[in-house]
Amino acid sequence: MKHTLNSQSSDMAGLYTLSLRMVIGWTYFSAFWRRLILENKLIPDEKGYIGEKFNHFLPNALGIKPVIEYLVTHPDVLQRSMMIFTIIEAIVGLFIILGLFTRLMSIGIFSLALGILLGSGWLGTTCLDEWQIGVLGVAGGFVMFLTGSGPYSLDHYFKKNNKKFTQKKWFQWLGSGNFPVSDPKGFVLAGSLIILGLTLFTNQYFHGGVWGTLHNKSVKPKLEISKISHQHSKLTFEVYRTEGADVYGSFLIGIHILDKNGKILKELDHKELAGIPKEDIQNHHVAKVKPGKHSLVIPLGAKADVTLNIDDIFQKNDIHSLKLIDVSGIEWIEKID
Repeated sequence: MKHTLNSQSSDMAGLYTLSLRMVIGWTYFSAFWRRLILENKLIPDEKGYIGEKFNHFLPNALGIKPVIEYLVTHPDVLQRSMMIFTIIEAIVGLFIILGLFTRLMSIGIFSLALGILLGSGWLGTTCLDEWQIGVLGVAGGFVMFLTGSGPYSLDHYFKKNNKKFTQKKWFQWLGSGNFPVSDPKGFVLAGSLIILGLTLFTNQYFHGGVWGTLHNKSVKPKLEISKISHQHSKLTFEVYRTEGADVYGSFLIGIHILDKNGKILKELDHKELAGIPKEDIQNHHVAKVKPGKHSLVIPLGAKADVTLNIDDIFQKNDIHSLKLIDVSGIEWIEKID
C-alpha cells in the first residue's frame, strides 16, 4: 500500500512539472531544429555559423575561457564540437519532451544550462538574457531530476508495462518513479541552496546585480590594443574586441597615428579602412576582423593582427601612440612602448 501511495505521489509530482518539461525540452531541441532543419548554421564561413556565435562568449566567460579559446583557435575541432554539441542538445531535448530517461536527461539539461551560464551569462543588450536562460535552466534541470516524469511520458509507459525492469534501482536514478533517497529533504535543501548561491554569485560577477554598481558589458563596444610595433614601412598592432553587442560588430571608421604631443602623423578614414587588403589582417579566431562596406568591422570576440602602411611618415621615430575611432564616437588610444 505504501509503495502504491509513493508511486502515485511521484507520478503527481511529474505531472505537475509537465509544462516545465515540455518547454525546457523544446528550448534545447529547438537549437538542433534551428541549426540543421530550418537553416544550416554548422557551415564555417557561412553567415550565421554557430561557431562564430560561440566565439562571442570568449572575452568574459567564467571558468571555461581556456576551453573556448582552444576551440575558436582550432576551427576544425570547433566545427566537430558544434556538431556534437548540437546532437546532444537534440537528444536531451527530445528525450525530455517524451519523458524518456528523464532523470538522466535532466542532468544533461543542468549541464547544458551551466555551460550557457558560465560561457555567456554576461551577454544581453537590454536585459540579462543569457544569464536568465542559464540560471533558470540549471534550476529547471534540478527540479526535473527530483520529480521525474508523470503519466504523460515514456518512462511511465515502461513502468506500467515492464515493472520488473523499471523497479530496479538504476531506473529510478536514470528514469522516473520514486526518488531513490529515503529522506530527500536534506538533498533538496542542499541542492537548492547551492543553485541559489550560484545564481547570486554569477548575477554579481557578470552584472553587479546583488550589490554595488550595475554594469552591462553588452552595450558599448570595447577594443583592446596591444603588441604595437613598427619598422621600415609597416606598423602592426593586435586588436581584440572584448565587449559590446554580439549581434553586430564594432565599426572602426578612423585610425590615427600620433606623436607625443597628440599631433596626427597619419590618418586613415572609413574609406581607407574599408579598403584594407585582407592579407594585412591576420585573424586569430573564427570571428574575423574584416573590411566592411564603410568601415573595418570587428565582431565580438574577434582578435587580429592588423598591418598598416606608414611609408608616408618620414619621421618614424616621432610615432608615439595609436588611436582607434568607432562609428559611435568611442575612441581607444594606446601608447607605443
